[in-house]
Amino acid sequence: MIRADELYRFYRAGDEEVRALRGVSLEARPGEVVAVTGPSGSGKSTLLACLAGLDEPDGGAVWIDRTRISHRPEPQRAALRARCIGVLFQSGNLIEHLTVGQNLDLAQKLTGRRDSAWADHVLRLTGLTARAGARPSTLSGGEAARAGLAVALAGRPAVLVADEPTGELDRATEAEILSLLRQQARRPSAVVIASHSPAVRRFADRVLTLHDGRIT
Repeated sequence: MIRADELYRFYRAGDEEVRALRGVSLEARPGEVVAVTGPSGSGKSTLLACLAGLDEPDGGAVWIDRTRISHRPEPQRAALRARCIGVLFQSGNLIEHLTVGQNLDLAQKLTGRRDSAWADHVLRLTGLTARAGARPSTLSGGEAARAGLAVALAGRPAVLVADEPTGELDRATEAEILSLLRQQARRPSAVVIASHSPAVRRFADRVLTLHDGRIT
């Protein structure tokens, strides 16, 4: 389970203070898909970065089961993230000079759990077995999206955090990615998706709406 308690995040922009998160709490349990929606600038990406330990909240805390991931030194957060959390962005999930298979291998090395059988399973699951030797620049948009998901799943994460994972995909490919995310939830994993997509809102078990850094 992933739980966020009363998260606050503030930024300075010149003389102005941007209040990106203002007391946001949420919970996602194993087997559950939670969608976070809201207009651009509402705090969705900041929230997901805090959930994944990629950013530190100024107030509040994030817990993975009974382990607090926030307010720790970055090396400790990185180790917890590698072990427990899969992170999927709209783009930038793949290292360009590595093949798809090498990207999966690197992701597993970072978790400390090398498992070639699981890597092969993830490639089959995402329909990329034949593209394991391809570099990211040669992938189609749909293949790149599935490869990014494969990398996020490489370490068998208990929690999957996805930021606009279907934002630039056609409807058919979006449906494929959402089907794969549902399969991941059934492992079971807790899945949190930030998205503007109506399809994601319909797909989720629960929908939370952010506006001006607050859940409305």
